Amino acid sequence: MHTSQPSGMPDDAPEGLFDLDEIRTGPVRPGPAGPLFRDSPQARRMLSVREIRAEPAAAASPRGRRILAGFPDAEVIATDSHWRIPDLHGNKGNAERWVRIKSTVLVLGEKKTLTVRPNGRSADWIAPAAANGCAMACAYCYVPRRKGYANPITVFTNIDRIIARIGRHVAGQGPKREPNQCDPSAWVYDIGENNDCSVDALISENTADLVHAFTRWPTAKASFATKFVNPDLLLLDPRGRTRIRFSVMPPDDSRLLDIRTSPVEQRIAAAADFLDAGYEVHFNLSPVVIRPGWERAWAELLRHMDDVLPARVKEQAAAEVIMLTHNRDLHEVNMAWHPRAEDAVWRPDIQQPKRSENGSWNVRYRTGVKAGAVDTVRHLVGTHAPWLTIRYAF
Repeated sequence: MHTSQPSGMPDDAPEGLFDLDEIRTGPVRPGPAGPLFRDSPQARRMLSVREIRAEPAAAASPRGRRILAGFPDAEVIATDSHWRIPDLHGNKGNAERWVRIKSTVLVLGEKKTLTVRPNGRSADWIAPAAANGCAMACAYCYVPRRKGYANPITVFTNIDRIIARIGRHVAGQGPKREPNQCDPSAWVYDIGENNDCSVDALISENTADLVHAFTRWPTAKASFATKFVNPDLLLLDPRGRTRIRFSVMPPDDSRLLDIRTSPVEQRIAAAADFLDAGYEVHFNLSPVVIRPGWERAWAELLRHMDDVLPARVKEQAAAEVIMLTHNRDLHEVNMAWHPRAEDAVWRPDIQQPKRSENGSWNVRYRTGVKAGAVDTVRHLVGTHAPWLTIRYAF
């Protein structure tokens, strides 16, 4: 497979620094004697795919064919658009099967718009996504807010074009001249804004290809947040050019809100393994949910992190603090499958509406409530985990 310049790009756009075939010749750590984690019963419980909705071009591509071969018993149904599948996204009755659909349905498509967007908070840039949606079912997730009543994983099979686009952007930026909250020396590209790259790695090599790509770009660094511990990622060789951000919250909150994710304690325990495998390891304190006793719960979590994380993790760790943002449409979906969660995240008494960039109505904590909570989290970190630098709080 050979990378090519996407249509719509100017003729003088910088070329990618190398081809995808070259990426795949990059080093991989020796694999286990037995099967990969992605082939384990645990992984198959996460993704027991029975139905694949596929754009014809995506299914016919090399990446698409390999994905289809991984789920030989699944029914393949052609679709004109990965984004508009009326009986999936537009079927209100699907809300009651929210979790089941995530585990049994997969969508294959091609990423049409290869835009690199500025960010400036967690990352300098948001890279074109290699996937959209998730097999996990966090009650507050913002990704499904535009889809409707189902949000399974959509894998984009034209990974060669996605990586080529990022490569041109990296080349066009040149070296980073001034440090900022994203990174002191590298341009940081978020490669998982609308997906979880650790879960995506159970399906395809998209995540591995991205990790390998960034090892060849000395001025750039990949970054993604995750709530799933996938040991297969330890077999890659990121060479410090990929930042994995383990999202954590008090375990009681996670058991209520983070459905189908790895336990918080497991995410924290994995930090040292990922650091030793060559990743930069940060944490997302996210989302912070205001409910009775939340301050005590976060203090206990931070003390646990301080107790179990080795010094080598602490020395390089940093964190983002992200207060809960919710959405009216998602609230209605959640009421169909997980109403208990809404008792914690739907709080009109302390929330206010906010129009999002895509035009939908979100709710967030009122300005004074949010500011006070952010100050409290900063104080808790300073008291119980003073080694943890807060890169930004939002």
